[in-house]
Amino acid sequence: MRYRPEIDGLRAAAVIPVIMFHAGFKFLSGGFVGVDVFFVISGYLIASIILSELDEGKFSLVGFYERRARRILPALFVVIAFCVPFAWIWLLPNEMKEFSQSLVAVAVFISNILFWNESGYFDTAAELKPLLHTWSLAVEEQYYIIFPLLMAFVWRWRKYWIVALLLTFGVASLGAAQWLVYAHRSAAFYLPITRIWEILSGVYVAFYFNRQETLPVPGYCNEALSVLGLLLIAFSLVAFDDRTPFPSLYALPPVLGTVFVILFAQNGTTVNRLLGNRFLVGIGLISYSAYLWHQPIFVFTRYIVSLKPNAGLMISLSLFAFGPAYLTWRYVEKPFRNKLLISQKTIFILGPVSLLLLVSLGTLGWIYGGFANRFVLNSAYEGDVGHLEFHKYIAERYYTCTPANIAAEALKWENFIRCMQSKESTDVDVALIGDSHVEHLFIGLAESLPNRNVAFYIKGSAPFISNPEFTNIFRAIITSKSISTVLVGMRWAARLREVPEGSSLERELTETINALQKSGKEVYLLDDVPSFESTPERCKFGIHSFSQSLICSIVKHKAEKDEMSFISTLEHVAQSFHNVPLISLKDFLCDDDTCNMVKNGVLMYRDTQHLNIPGSRYIGRQIVAAHPELVQHSELVQ
Repeated sequence: MRYRPEIDGLRAAAVIPVIMFHAGFKFLSGGFVGVDVFFVISGYLIASIILSELDEGKFSLVGFYERRARRILPALFVVIAFCVPFAWIWLLPNEMKEFSQSLVAVAVFISNILFWNESGYFDTAAELKPLLHTWSLAVEEQYYIIFPLLMAFVWRWRKYWIVALLLTFGVASLGAAQWLVYAHRSAAFYLPITRIWEILSGVYVAFYFNRQETLPVPGYCNEALSVLGLLLIAFSLVAFDDRTPFPSLYALPPVLGTVFVILFAQNGTTVNRLLGNRFLVGIGLISYSAYLWHQPIFVFTRYIVSLKPNAGLMISLSLFAFGPAYLTWRYVEKPFRNKLLISQKTIFILGPVSLLLLVSLGTLGWIYGGFANRFVLNSAYEGDVGHLEFHKYIAERYYTCTPANIAAEALKWENFIRCMQSKESTDVDVALIGDSHVEHLFIGLAESLPNRNVAFYIKGSAPFISNPEFTNIFRAIITSKSISTVLVGMRWAARLREVPEGSSLERELTETINALQKSGKEVYLLDDVPSFESTPERCKFGIHSFSQSLICSIVKHKAEKDEMSFISTLEHVAQSFHNVPLISLKDFLCDDDTCNMVKNGVLMYRDTQHLNIPGSRYIGRQIVAAHPELVQHSELVQ
């Protein structure tokens, strides 16, 4: 094969956006399509080698898999060897168990299947998986188990059927991607059946160049179409985001763009000169190692420094990743590709032994539950209550009620069950309105107000009367003769991130409170509990981060940073109405300097922002103590 430096430049144009995307930079919201560019390049290069060897009668399956082993395994093992000690030190038992499972999956090239079953690629949890990026390697290797076998067989018996057969597979794969992305998006993203057409797009180009060195088109066509290809890739990088149904027909721009660049970026074209410059070629040469290194570096930084590192740190880490990438390319990739230095026998011994070592280590971590005995439990942690326990507690101890003035079909908007104190009574008199940041107060308020019937009405959107998703429930509350008290709250900072207009929030709140007060309801505004950088599990196991002197606490000014965006609006709205108290939940968990997820030796949280059962009880008691009028005629619960 003739070496084409612009292909290495194209690799650089693929890996840089992937790294920036995983670093969290929104200006390259479609940076994940860099992987699709890699798929096309891989299909083109490997098919070109196979076709050349088939023409010369030199193709060997043993030789093919030897090349794949030399290319993929050494750098991969080096990066995993780096990950293991950091995982041992920093990962929680459940995280270590998942990491151990990923070691097994990577070793047998099914990590895409594992990550498909665990979570979506765009989920927040994906940011904390050190080996998440290996899914693309698994897809390629699953493809290359079958492709060379198919080529060798068909080439021998029905050589001229091969292109038609591969075109059929490609169309079927694209059709599967288009259907599955709407039926099961995560499966569409990870499974090889929806990605084969991308790799085959590069294979088709290899078939053409196997017979023709260039395209018989004028130079200006090469110029225009290669520029168009680069523009299609660039468009995908900035226009797509995590809401784009991908892969599907939406993957056509980056895939066709890559095909156009490979086909038309001939010598003398602008794109050829641009991608062939020494800087991009150099990045392209180390792109595989850079791809391997960046994700573990980002993930362990999030664990060690902060779950939400700032942009400056992420830029520094993005640049830093190319340091170990160069060293790995120079001292691992290059030597292992040199058959004079590393023999075939050595490769076929070291490869299986290393894979077996990964499987063994991963299996042990899996069996022993992430080696929980690595840590000494923090004595400040009492109990182990999570999301499932919280909702199970509600479901087992409270009843669903349907007020008589609401038709059953009008309640379909609800994400969670509504609960009440007594099975015999269906009359709610205290209503919590909002999202999950109101729901987590329910247990505490219900238990602190035993003579009142408390219910929550929540949805993951703004709890305002102008919101059509809340129309039915507001109508029911306003017309209800039994509901006398309404508490309104939510994760205000998230609302403002979605709609960054304080005036809009003030207007919506004002309209809502005005309608509730006119119907005779007492209205209370709730601010929000602090959000923490560390998780309750890290508090439980005493795993420290460099940026936090106390992993169960956060400096108060950091906790107030999000609050600054909305607190003035809440205060202004509360003051504009007669008798609308603003209850400061933050004050119950903060002192002058810090906010704590542990109170009186008991953990208050089930994740970084939601209260657990003890936390709900504690805050409920504090609210009622601060506002005894909520009790009405019952005795104050201490």
